[in-house]
Amino acid sequence: MAGVLSSLPIIYLGNACCCLWIVSGGVIAAYVMQQDQQTPLTPADGALVGLLAGIVGAVVALVVSIPIEMIAAPFERGILERLRQSAGEMPPEVRDAIDNVINSRQGGGMLGFMVLRLAGFFISLFVGGAASTVGGLLGAVMFGRSRGASLAPPPPPEG
Repeated sequence: MAGVLSSLPIIYLGNACCCLWIVSGGVIAAYVMQQDQQTPLTPADGALVGLLAGIVGAVVALVVSIPIEMIAAPFERGILERLRQSAGEMPPEVRDAIDNVINSRQGGGMLGFMVLRLAGFFISLFVGGAASTVGGLLGAVMFGRSRGASLAPPPPPEG
């Protein structure tokens, strides 16, 4: 889930808010793991399942982002070209910035595209792995206690 949401245009901005999609992926992984167990989820189990969710999320984000980028690139190029055409009324600094963006998008070709995707993958792997581990810990704390409280009967009164 987090890998797909982190790849979608505009929706990926949720990660700007404390890695929202990545942390929530770790929380959901801990929740799902807790549903399969009778005993309360330990923080170590939550951290491990969160880390695994982060790794899987990074791979899914890489696989999903490549076709999305290939589909969206022509639209983005068209928007930048129209912006350049209407830049006659803009200050020269803004026109230069638009030209720099257009040139950087066209310069790399397929090799540049793949290098950027791989760099993004490794950043997502390490940052996403850490953030989803935190999410797994949070999920273990939130869902592990509730499961443990419902399974353990109250102690008998002493008397």
